[in-house]
Amino acid sequence: MADPSLAEVAAELYAVAPADFIAERKARSEQVEDRELAAQIKALRKPSIAAWVVNLFASERADRLGQALQLAAELREAQEDLDAKTLSKLGRDRRALTSQLAREAASLASSRGARITDSTVEAVQQTITAAFFDPDAATAVASGRLVRELEPSSEFPLDFDAAVGGGTPERTPPPSPPADEVRARREQKEAEKAVHAAERDLERTERAHAKAGKERESAASRADQFEAEVEELEGELARARAGAEKARAAVDEATDRAAAAAEDVRSAEAAVATARSALERLGGS
Repeated sequence: MADPSLAEVAAELYAVAPADFIAERKARSEQVEDRELAAQIKALRKPSIAAWVVNLFASERADRLGQALQLAAELREAQEDLDAKTLSKLGRDRRALTSQLAREAASLASSRGARITDSTVEAVQQTITAAFFDPDAATAVASGRLVRELEPSSEFPLDFDAAVGGGTPERTPPPSPPADEVRARREQKEAEKAVHAAERDLERTERAHAKAGKERESAASRADQFEAEVEELEGELARARAGAEKARAAVDEATDRAAAAAEDVRSAEAAVATARSALERLGGS
């Protein structure tokens, strides 16, 4: 009998209660003949509690989850054509449905003997909400091989290697609108995209213009400030140069006086020497 695929083994393992996951993973790795497959099974990561709850629901309530995800996909396709009031109601309905699915999943897990906390239920609802908003998240949830809970609108595009065990699941194709609506919807979307692109360009150029005006005002203010500082420094430089010239003249005058004083000292020393000589002669006579 041929070995099952890694994805098949992973889907079964990730529906096993977390407390039994390690032992079951070891047992399944020992049951296969392919050593490479056995190593891959051993490498499967243990899921978080919230991920396990979602996996169990995907495994045992596949039809219920599949219908909800199909509805979510259809709503994603349709919501671009809805007005604000309808979108608001759609948001309320979506929250109510994800909350209901999270409670159903938690109840299923509790029936298996697991203790499910309010924080786990919240994480389960956040994961299902992510699946409602993003097709890749929907694919990950439907695979039944999540290893961690998902956060809506914060990690897209989804990293399947980090979120799903057992390899990247096959992406679920989006629902196709009726043939007679395809062309009209495409043209409508293209026209809306053109309008949105033009509006974004206008907003970007207006922001750039406002930013340039502020930068000009700031630069002009800095230029005025620097010019004032230059003028002040030039005045200080002129005063310093005048002071230096006066100080240099004073140095020259002091030098002349010092030379004259030195000459006077030499003359006085000579007079003293002459007087002493005369005194010595008088004393000697």
